[in-house]
Amino acid sequence: MSATLKHAAWVLRGNPVTALAATGATLLVLIAIFAPWLAPHDPIASNVPMALQPPSATYWAGTDQLGRDVFSRLLVATRLDLAIAISAVSISFAAGAVIGSFCGYVGGWLDKSVGRVVDVLMAFPLFVLAMAMVAALGNRVENIVIATAFINLPFYIRFARAEVNVRRNLGWVEAARSGGESHLTIVLRYLLPNILPAMAVQISLNLGWAILNAAGLSFIGLGVQPPTPEWGIMVAEGARFITAGQWWLVAYPGLALMLTVLCFNLLGDGLRDILDPRMRT
Repeated sequence: MSATLKHAAWVLRGNPVTALAATGATLLVLIAIFAPWLAPHDPIASNVPMALQPPSATYWAGTDQLGRDVFSRLLVATRLDLAIAISAVSISFAAGAVIGSFCGYVGGWLDKSVGRVVDVLMAFPLFVLAMAMVAALGNRVENIVIATAFINLPFYIRFARAEVNVRRNLGWVEAARSGGESHLTIVLRYLLPNILPAMAVQISLNLGWAILNAAGLSFIGLGVQPPTPEWGIMVAEGARFITAGQWWLVAYPGLALMLTVLCFNLLGDGLRDILDPRMRT
């Protein structure tokens, strides 16, 4: 563990962009954890006489059409959006990595069958597929997680299948077979950890995409429902007031979405360098 932390610190010192992205990701996680205590006002309580107030010392990001503090809602929404994204990506990564690894290792009819299913899924517009799933299952948070995980699944299956397919006949895999290791052990103990660094970039990119997907579903009314604070809902509600000059209703949640996605996108390369054992020599 100590060697891993030292290596991570070395990578971050050598790449300021990755260090900045890691700092931003850490800050987002801390905000998500402590958001209810950091919010200066109740994010749900209405105060109609103070509706549509511009940013000020009392309301740092202004108020919305019901007088709710936009800054407090931004903070609390961070927890929900990150929770959806992390849950969905964790499910799709765990399932996709295992399925793809076994397909790449076994090959044959199983590999071809799963490959054709993945090709069919990726032929659909993925956001439209997520819309259809949420509309069919109901627009609850758990269904948004399921839909987001499902549309991310083909990426991990295809990626893991390709990486394992390249490695399945290498010398160290043959040595494991000769040593009496079962196929299950070879896949889970040797192949999966070996392809994790290569998948780290995909994980980071999918986190940002999952946040955009959840916000997009909420924006069109199929995701999280009001009055729950969520970035997509805040953009959708604020869009009606742009022409009237209430720019802060859209600007702040839009900026939060942009910076979060940018942060996870920039973090990908750094994760690869941190997790890749070849970078430690």
